[in-house]
Amino acid sequence: MDEIRRAVSDDEILDQARETLSIESAAVAGLADRLDDEFLRAVKYLLEMKGRAIVCGIGKSGAIGRKLAGTLASTGTPAYFMHAAEAVHGDLGMVDHDDVVILITTSGETDEIVRILPILKRRGAKLVAVCGRPASSVGREVDVLLNTAVEREACPLGLAPTSSSMAQLAMGDALAMALMRARGVTVEEFGETHPAGQLGKRILLRVEDVMHGGDDNPTTGMQTTVWDALLTMTQASVRGAVTIVDDQGMLRGLFTDGDFRRLMQKAEDPAGLMSRPISEVMTTSPTTIKVGTLATEAVRLMEEREFDNVPVVDDDGRALGMLDIQDLMKAGIV
Repeated sequence: MDEIRRAVSDDEILDQARETLSIESAAVAGLADRLDDEFLRAVKYLLEMKGRAIVCGIGKSGAIGRKLAGTLASTGTPAYFMHAAEAVHGDLGMVDHDDVVILITTSGETDEIVRILPILKRRGAKLVAVCGRPASSVGREVDVLLNTAVEREACPLGLAPTSSSMAQLAMGDALAMALMRARGVTVEEFGETHPAGQLGKRILLRVEDVMHGGDDNPTTGMQTTVWDALLTMTQASVRGAVTIVDDQGMLRGLFTDGDFRRLMQKAEDPAGLMSRPISEVMTTSPTTIKVGTLATEAVRLMEEREFDNVPVVDDDGRALGMLDIQDLMKAGIV
C-alpha cells in the first residue's frame, strides 16, 4: 500500500473511485430507455414457461448469473444456475423444451456459450440473452435480446468488467422484479422462501407465535377483586397487565399496572379500592389484536400507541393470550 501511495496521490485514488461510481451509475441509468417489447417478451416467456429458468454464464458473467438465478428463485420464478463450462460436459442434460435459458455474456462471443447454442435450440428451450453486443453470435441466435451494452468500462485500463457487470446485474434485477410484480407475489409467499434470520422473523412470525397463551395468559374473572387481579398480574410470566373475561372466556376488559397506579393516586380509601370488583375499574373496551396478525403489525400498533401489553383475541372476541413488547424485542421483531 505504501508503494501505491508513493506512485498515486490520495486525491487521484479518490478521483478514480468517484469516476468509477459515476460511470457505472450512468451505465445502469441508460438501461431504462431500452426496456421495450423485447423486455416484455422475456417476461412473457418466463411467466408462461412450464419448466424452469436456467441462467447460464461463465467468469464475471457467471457470478452475475448465479445472483440472478437466486433472485428469481426467491421471488417466485423457479430457477437455477448452469455454469457454461459444465454445460459442455454434461450439464446440458438439465435443459428441457419447457425451460427458458437466460444466457449472460458481455461480448456475445463467449466460446462456451456459443458452442451450446445449437444444442439449446434443438432442445426447444426459449433463449433470452443478457448481452452487450446485439450483432454478436449469441445476439443473432436468441429469441429475446436484453441489450446491456455500455459506453465504456470503469476500469482505468478499459479491460476489467465493471460497467458491463453492473449493467448485467441491474438488467437481471429489473427482470426479476418485473416478474415478481406480474406474479403478484405476496409478503407471505416471499417469506416462505426466506424463513431464516431476521428477515424470516419479520415476514412470517405471527402474534400467536410470541404471545403468552393458555395457563401462561394472565386472566381473571369479572367478579375478581382488584387485589386478586394484582396477584394474578404479578404471578404471571408476563407482567404489567391482566385480561378480564366472562364465564365463556370472552374478553370484557383489561387492567394494567398503570391503571392501578392512577387509581391509587386518586383513591381516598386505598384499602377499600383493593376489595372492589375489577369489573368496576377495568378498561372496558381495550385495544386488542386478532390471532393471525403479523408480529410486525403488532409492534407497529404497540409503538404507535405506546403500549407494553396487548390482549390477543380470536374472531369472536375470546381472549387467547397476551402480547408483551419485551418478548417481541427478544424475538428480534422490534
